[in-house]
Amino acid sequence: MHAVVSIKQVPDTSEVRIDPRTNTMIRSGVPSIINPEDVHAIEEAVRLKERFGGKVTVVTMGPPQAAAAIREAISIGADEGIICGDRGFAGSDTLATSYVVWKAIERINREEPVDIVLCGRQALDGDTGQVPPGVATRMGWPQLTSVLKIDAIDFE
Repeated sequence: MHAVVSIKQVPDTSEVRIDPRTNTMIRSGVPSIINPEDVHAIEEAVRLKERFGGKVTVVTMGPPQAAAAIREAISIGADEGIICGDRGFAGSDTLATSYVVWKAIERINREEPVDIVLCGRQALDGDTGQVPPGVATRMGWPQLTSVLKIDAIDFE
């Protein structure tokens, strides 16, 4: 069983400051964390690995600092992580993000077949929930949302 988990670094909401002039979040100096919903996806993937054997790969799109999120995911139990990073990705919307994540999963799948992709429900900073369905659609895979627990997987 090979599970891929899409994760995102988001600003730690306990440290958020708003610029009074622009009414936008000041990201400078704000620590980043793995999106809490994505942590749940990592934990479920690790449970699946423990139950069925296999491997967990995390993938994220971001700058080199995203390596901290990869290290944290590995400390939770993921086996490896991949950062999709390019200056051209800065400020990407959900359509572009789902495309990049899909291409990463497509490449991973060529090297080692992927059985399941897990994603958090939505990110704290955008709150759109659009990347997971975008990835599933591009992959041509069915999508289940708001899953609380996975009891069985049919690998056939």
